[in-house]
Amino acid sequence: MNATIGRWIVFSLGLCAFLGVLLWAALGTRTGGEVRSVPGYKPWPAETVEMASLLPVQDGGRVKPLGTFASFTMLSLHGARSMEIAGPDGKKLKLTPLEWMLDCFFRPELAKELPTFRIDNSEVITAVGISARERRDRYSYNELKPGLDQLKEAATTYSAIDADLRKGVEKQTLELYSSIQVFEALTAYMDFARYGLLPRSESKDSKIISVSEVMDIAPKVRAAMQSAQASGQGLPPEVMTIQKEITDRANESNPVLKLFPPGNKEDDTWVSAGDRMFNIFTGTTREPEQSIKDVRMLENLARSLPEGDGAFREKFSELESSVVARATARGEYRAIKMEANYFRKNWLINALVCFLLATVVSAVMLFTGDSFAGKISYWATVGLLVTGLFNVIIPIVTRCIIMQRPPVGNLYDTIIFINMALVIFALLVLWMTKKRFVLGITPIVAAFLIVLARAFEQGEAKDHLDPLIAVLRSNFWLSTHVISITLGYAAGLITALISVVYVLLRTLGLDNGDSAQRRSVTRAVYGCLGLTLCLSLIGTVLGGIWANDSWGRFWGWDPKENGALMIVLWTLAILHARLGGYIREWGLHLCSMFGAIVVAFSWWHVNFLGIGLHNYGFAADKVRLLYAFYGVMALFILWGGIACLIDRFQSAGKEKEKDLAPGKKVEV
Repeated sequence: MNATIGRWIVFSLGLCAFLGVLLWAALGTRTGGEVRSVPGYKPWPAETVEMASLLPVQDGGRVKPLGTFASFTMLSLHGARSMEIAGPDGKKLKLTPLEWMLDCFFRPELAKELPTFRIDNSEVITAVGISARERRDRYSYNELKPGLDQLKEAATTYSAIDADLRKGVEKQTLELYSSIQVFEALTAYMDFARYGLLPRSESKDSKIISVSEVMDIAPKVRAAMQSAQASGQGLPPEVMTIQKEITDRANESNPVLKLFPPGNKEDDTWVSAGDRMFNIFTGTTREPEQSIKDVRMLENLARSLPEGDGAFREKFSELESSVVARATARGEYRAIKMEANYFRKNWLINALVCFLLATVVSAVMLFTGDSFAGKISYWATVGLLVTGLFNVIIPIVTRCIIMQRPPVGNLYDTIIFINMALVIFALLVLWMTKKRFVLGITPIVAAFLIVLARAFEQGEAKDHLDPLIAVLRSNFWLSTHVISITLGYAAGLITALISVVYVLLRTLGLDNGDSAQRRSVTRAVYGCLGLTLCLSLIGTVLGGIWANDSWGRFWGWDPKENGALMIVLWTLAILHARLGGYIREWGLHLCSMFGAIVVAFSWWHVNFLGIGLHNYGFAADKVRLLYAFYGVMALFILWGGIACLIDRFQSAGKEKEKDLAPGKKVEV
């Protein structure tokens, strides 16, 4: 094939992949409908938002900034980390997760007008009598409120169905109802401060009875209750009212946010405002004075909002200073500022931009060859890859410091770590071979992995910095077994990618028949196969030792164990077949491309099977993407296989012509 035509084919394939990555990234948070108008909305001052971002809270088993808690809460309900609305003058406003959460806590009536809930299937709300605008859109709490009773009934019915038997609408109904419960808990969290101890219908500003005031007389209330029980008489009406209202307020403020560090340093669990109220009235608190002070600070904060932004920040600063001092004394404020900065910087977005730019520049390199422009585009591609690599390394290192563990502990970690390792391996191949063939495909795959990581995080809506499950909490084994296995995945993928490059070079005539370049690509694949085998074998053996230590057996034919073994056996089969002469160049590359399917199965697919000790509950909605990857690799294998057969027929024809050439002596 003409090299120019081949370049245009490669360019077209790369363009499709490039646009596909961009489209997938863009569609992640897209919904139908217009920007929702919230006429009474007033933006929070930047100083208030900045101050609130560093307030430490406990969630998911660790202490984190309030900004992180807000980010993942908004992501789980809204499906994005920003919310676009139209303000009073029709001007578009972009709310951050922290602004949205401040609205939930301190301006709940306004928060109920915000388009908080993402509905991906309108059948979920039409089934409970709510009119839908489009199939996929976002709705406010007040828009969903008319159907909440029916939604609760439907959720109760569906929850009784076995999880594996639930249909799509049933699952989505349960998810929506769970999201609404979270939102209701957020907006009710500060009700005790807004309404005091009287029922809300009776509570007026002139006669609010503060919870903290009643907490001061908690010993007297308990004494009255004990006296009534001892005498067999009923509780006085005022005591019953106090008991009921305290219980209601405690329940409202308990399940959402753990805001206060406990006084006992041996206790790892922080407490909520509801815990403070409940414990002091049951007499189970060890720090009654601090409990009253904490509740009073929240009351003063909530009631300072009508006085203006300055008064609100003053009270917020008082609360934050108290919590920060106690968290620091416990050694739990160590990484709060680092974590807030980590999410603010968006390192992976910077990396994505670099990899996408590298894809564009590598296309220029494809057409300009060894010219001056080609050399410039070559170094520009390398520079962008290295810059993108650093923008992946920095967040990985930062996450390690925050988590105080090695970089890989969950599926999200593996994506960004493999991205880093894949780019490093590609640059090493470039350095060792002095050939450009890896530069065309590496930035596209690196960009795809960044988008995959973001899509996975968005789909899970889960903070992957949270502590691991107990069986994985071993820094030694995470540093040895898990890192080795993950590097083996990366080596297997870069091997397959180089083989894809070989197929493109060979079939599209981009190598101009240069056998030296073909041998260079083949040697690179051969070396990467050896690296894949080494890393996967070491990782598999170490995993067996860890399994023996944790579960009392070295090997249990668990799907994850089988997947790792498949990589080892397939790589061994390729290397032995090559050494034995059963496969040559074409066979080596076809087999290494199939190796990518084996790696993807071991890395991702076994987590969707729902069985085995290594199944940690990963989302199964990405399985279609996995099948798409299988399909793409199968197409390249088919493409290479057809090219191999054509090449063999052509070679056989040339040999036959040579044998029948005039003057050729034919032996009988």
